[in-house]
Amino acid sequence: MGDIRNNRLPPEEYARNFADAHPPLTRAQALVESDRCYFCYDAPCVTACPTAIDIPSFIRKIATGDPKGAAKDILTQNIMGSVCARVCPTEVLCEGSCVRTAQEERPVKIGALQRYATDWLFDAGVQLFKSGPASGKRVAVVGGGPAGLSCAHRLAMLGHAVTVYEARAKVGGLNEYGVAAYKVAGDIAQREVEYLLAVGNIQVRTGQALGRDVALAQLRRDYDAVFLGAGLGAVNGLGIEEGAVSGVFDAIGYIETLRQARDLAALPVGRNVVVIGGGMTAIDIACQTKRLGADDVTIVYRRGEEHMSASEKEQDWAQTNGIRIKHWSRPQRLLTEKSAVTAVEFEYTRLDADGKLVGTGERYTLAADMVFKAIGQTLVADPFIEGGRQVLLTREGRVGVDEQRRTSLPGIWAGGDCVAGGQDLTVAAVEDGKQAALSIDAWLRTAKAKGASHG
Repeated sequence: MGDIRNNRLPPEEYARNFADAHPPLTRAQALVESDRCYFCYDAPCVTACPTAIDIPSFIRKIATGDPKGAAKDILTQNIMGSVCARVCPTEVLCEGSCVRTAQEERPVKIGALQRYATDWLFDAGVQLFKSGPASGKRVAVVGGGPAGLSCAHRLAMLGHAVTVYEARAKVGGLNEYGVAAYKVAGDIAQREVEYLLAVGNIQVRTGQALGRDVALAQLRRDYDAVFLGAGLGAVNGLGIEEGAVSGVFDAIGYIETLRQARDLAALPVGRNVVVIGGGMTAIDIACQTKRLGADDVTIVYRRGEEHMSASEKEQDWAQTNGIRIKHWSRPQRLLTEKSAVTAVEFEYTRLDADGKLVGTGERYTLAADMVFKAIGQTLVADPFIEGGRQVLLTREGRVGVDEQRRTSLPGIWAGGDCVAGGQDLTVAAVEDGKQAALSIDAWLRTAKAKGASHG
């Protein structure tokens, strides 16, 4: 039998394990690092940023002692730039495009500099934005995550009255509930939300889920426009018989519990933990269970290292935390004793001549008293049903949008993880919300009457 229990570590070790994993730059460090930037005219780092932050401009402002100006450059393009500085895969986005890498040098620490500027602004209590002159138009935003909040903030700046409907008790989305605690430590996620809402003209209604507490048809009747940033609500299964087995957990659900826990020592954790998946969530749950006191943690992924959606930097981080990563393996069955998981049987995999993943027939077993599913999420379709039929969804099961984030229904826009073809990144969700807000604003100002086609 397994050994899932609490209080595995001394109290001081929990505090140390979940403190900020990457301490902020000091002023002196920020000045030195900003001086490394070439301030490129056609900067590839700007092109690589989904929100198109003028990176050379904000770094130059840091270098000349103007952190307020730097923060304005950042937040004008990405209102959630503080958390993004902590969670963005900068190594494959802006920093991955830094011209210094072509010279086989270390890239400029763009993420750390972005954090320095935005943290300075929050600490100084300087509000850079305010709501615009009232337009008389009302917009409903479904989902208080990065996409929804970005959309709401930009709409408020443009003068529209916004109501955000959020299913949970707090807004913030994955920044608040779904990111490893050591990445977004302390109250920074809520500080960012408070700063964003301080623009004014945004009303927040928590505990309001689309399809349960409010219907899409109702929002279409009551508001001039609707933005859907509801994210994804269901977790993919393992593809094997799971049954009523204890010790098998949804990784995102556990991370949410951990993020809101007042006492980390009260969280149950196993001795032998197996995480199934290859993305950022798999890395986050693996590292956090290890830091909660698990003896052995293994990530198992069905394809190779190069296919994992978790970046190379994140994979390296996991291994420095004592996590094993096994590739080319897929689960076949859960082994149990008295309805509790004791092990997982895996089959080795490979790619056939057509590039299709197939099993080799060779199997092995990993001991496990705790198993986490971290194999992605899927959209819950029910809230998008009107008149007994599905609307908005593509054959892939996500919301279809055009470049302006308009859906197939007049007056409805969407963005973030719920959108087909999205990048499933916080920074991309912020850009979706911003672009949708600009499109909504243009439509509201040109539409002659509510319900006019945005053809």
